Amino acid sequence: MARALARRIPASFDKNVFVNCPFDEQFQPLFRAIVFTVHDMGFRARCALEASNAGNVRIDKIQNIISQCKYSIHDLSRTQLDRRYRLPRFNMPLELGLDLGCKRFGKAHEQEKVVLVLDVEQYRYQRFISDIAGQDVYAHGGTQRAVITEVREWLRPELDPRSVNIPSSPEVISRFRSFKRNLPEICNNLHLDFNDLRFLDYGHAVATWIRGNPI
Repeated sequence: MARALARRIPASFDKNVFVNCPFDEQFQPLFRAIVFTVHDMGFRARCALEASNAGNVRIDKIQNIISQCKYSIHDLSRTQLDRRYRLPRFNMPLELGLDLGCKRFGKAHEQEKVVLVLDVEQYRYQRFISDIAGQDVYAHGGTQRAVITEVREWLRPELDPRSVNIPSSPEVISRFRSFKRNLPEICNNLHLDFNDLRFLDYGHAVATWIRGNPI
């Protein structure tokens, strides 16, 4: 029975963190800070940008990734109207709904999923997605320092200090700054294009730096 259950739980489920956030250029500094923090805390960031199988419908790709992640970060910052079409972006609330549905109705291990909801202001969500009232929503104010702190504090209880060294929020912030300074050189060493660094390559660069600069 235990072996059958283990086969049903995706590999690295307990270390995978699904990141649902805007992928535009304006949000990129926060996205990169989130990904770095996830990796620096000993976890692995996953997101829709890694799925490139053209044979699958995009929503199926996202659902597959969600089902493989015990943890998930959902940022609801991007709700303003699009300049061209004058419509809001619903992708982030949709993926949050998929994840909450997975947690509520999924398999036994999926019901243990741990969710972090972020927004630029703490109570702003009440104006556009009030159905998640009661779900803790944390504000980052649009700064890398704050988003690193929120993600670190959220992941901290999931780690055992007796078995791993857990960096403080100020230390993760300092390490992220060092990583950013070294990123052009890292890209050069890994033969990556610093000016066109896609999600998987960025994660590879982060992991490479962390291996060379352990806690």
